[in-house]
Amino acid sequence: MSHDHDHDNDLDRMAARVRALETILVRKGLVDPRAIDAIVETYETRVGPRNGARVVAKAWTDPAYADWLKRDATGAIASLGYTGRQGEHMQAVFNSRDTHNLVVCTLCSCYPWSVLGLPPVWYKAPPYRSRAVIDPRGVLEEFGLTLPGDRKIRVWDSTAELRYLVVPMRPAGSEGWDEERLAGLVTRDSMIGTGLALEPAP
Repeated sequence: MSHDHDHDNDLDRMAARVRALETILVRKGLVDPRAIDAIVETYETRVGPRNGARVVAKAWTDPAYADWLKRDATGAIASLGYTGRQGEHMQAVFNSRDTHNLVVCTLCSCYPWSVLGLPPVWYKAPPYRSRAVIDPRGVLEEFGLTLPGDRKIRVWDSTAELRYLVVPMRPAGSEGWDEERLAGLVTRDSMIGTGLALEPAP
């Protein structure tokens, strides 16, 4: 049996579904492809983890900014141009040798889009939302993060009124790096608390 359409064999099942839906909507004239491109570009370059990574990198290199971020995260983040939906009321929590911070939203999936982009699927899943509070150490181990037994884990519950950004500890070996290079070490998971900042490559 022959057919004359191409297959998106390089796409996983979900991506292929999204591509098919987009194609149908565009062909029916219900969606302008330029609007889709603009939305994708917004979340890839103007909204998302890159923004949060720049906030963290600035806090690592600028003590005055770090202090501002601790006192008024909403204002400090907005000063870099990162504002908007679900980013109006922010609090930054700083990891230390004594305390590791973990963010969850037990009631729904409140998430700071302006600095972290769209929430990952697991963040919205009931098992994460319940177990992060009951057994945070166990949850972190499932993410591959095993912390020293004497390190306290503090869980922060996001709400519609207040959302959190974890500032991970700056990794050793990054001394003298500029903000742009440091931002490359900051992952989305490290700003939720389910991971750490990346170690500099040898």
